[in-house]
Amino acid sequence: MYPNTQLFISGVWRAAASGETLSVENPATDEVIGTVAKAGRVDLDAALQAAQAGFEVWRKTSAMERAKVLRRAAELLRERAPEIAKVLTQEQGKPLAQSLVEANTAADVLEWFAEEARRTYGRVIPARIAGVVQRADKEPVGPVAAFTPWNFPIMQAVRKVGAAMAAGCSVILKGPEETPAACAELVRALADAGTPAGVVNLVFGSPAEISSYLIPHPIIRKISFTGSTAVGKHLAALAGQHMKRVTMELGGHAPVVVFKDADIAGGAKILAQNKVRNAGQVCVSPTRFLVQDEVYGDFIEQFTAHIATTKVGDGLEAGVEMGPLANPRRLEAVEALVADAVQQGAELRTGGKRIGNKGSFFEPTVLVDVPTAARAMNEEPFGPVALFSRFSTFDEAMVEANRLPFGLGAYLYTGSLSTANAAASAMESGMVSVNHQALGLIETPFGGVKDSGYGSEGGSEAIEAYLNTKFVTFAA
Repeated sequence: MYPNTQLFISGVWRAAASGETLSVENPATDEVIGTVAKAGRVDLDAALQAAQAGFEVWRKTSAMERAKVLRRAAELLRERAPEIAKVLTQEQGKPLAQSLVEANTAADVLEWFAEEARRTYGRVIPARIAGVVQRADKEPVGPVAAFTPWNFPIMQAVRKVGAAMAAGCSVILKGPEETPAACAELVRALADAGTPAGVVNLVFGSPAEISSYLIPHPIIRKISFTGSTAVGKHLAALAGQHMKRVTMELGGHAPVVVFKDADIAGGAKILAQNKVRNAGQVCVSPTRFLVQDEVYGDFIEQFTAHIATTKVGDGLEAGVEMGPLANPRRLEAVEALVADAVQQGAELRTGGKRIGNKGSFFEPTVLVDVPTAARAMNEEPFGPVALFSRFSTFDEAMVEANRLPFGLGAYLYTGSLSTANAAASAMESGMVSVNHQALGLIETPFGGVKDSGYGSEGGSEAIEAYLNTKFVTFAA
């Protein structure tokens, strides 16, 4: 059974003060499967007061104790992962196996930040004058407002909440209205693990109303947002007006550069599997395939063969490799991008249309010889669409790879170490993966450059955004 989702404020699950709710639909069936409470101003004020009170408690809680809570929450997530995965698949659409991976990986994230909590080191700075001690201390920045999207409702939330809690901050998590229940299960695990009231608060509602109220509020000292570049720029500007620290993980349009000396068979298989993961609704999904002339036809043939055999269906069904797009809006957007590319002269090699008349299913799609004027070559498709174009020289490939203002993830396939090093250095991207798909591991940095945002939500860098550095100097 799919649960109705409530707000979580000051340690209590509760309805919105107004009683308002929003409907939640299963994208595989178009059926309403539940509701989520819609927070109003009264609820946000309550969450703000709770976060302030929770921060005063949590900042004084030792790093060892914070780590224990995070580790216990990780254990609970793993115990509950099978049931959480079913909920996630119902509301988001991804295959059950992928939902299970997300829930279990979220537990890994909590364990990582449990260890990072114990390593928020300051330092002693040698003084110029005898008898003077100089120290740089690390302190939690304060209550955090975190905004998370629907494509990975547990993973995107746990990166923010885990880092904030490890640093000693409290959080108001604005979860995704379209996929609320899985996100709520993360918060439930944290609460059941012994997180003090007010340290983690969960709200849902109008994104514009919630962000415009929370970000300027004096209680909030840090903003973390994952979502589109357009919205991210707006929220960053709003935060800047109030001198709030910001982490932004925004849109991408990942280039894949395949050189003639690459392992064509291996690369085609790996990339096809990753292209259909979560129906292409992944910020680092491989999207613009730039393939060298000598292997262009061969690579497309092998890639298309893999894509065309993808089993598409309800994510709860056995053997399904790709579920529906998350909602009808995404379906319409992907249809429009494919139609525009074909009109601009691209060749539709496979896919390109909706599947059936129920649910937001779309065929895995390969477009060949796509001109750079096509909208899909300039706007993030965020769907199961692979765009192919050819290149002759190294410099030509790098120019096209770096043409767009995005710079989140990029991929290189080559058998030459020198080519790999040269290309990785030339790519204007926050993350580059060579000969495999290995972005998003919690122990490694995760973030972009240019219009793809700034800051990291992975690696040892992630916790720094939630810490202030205070210089203390005194005469002994």
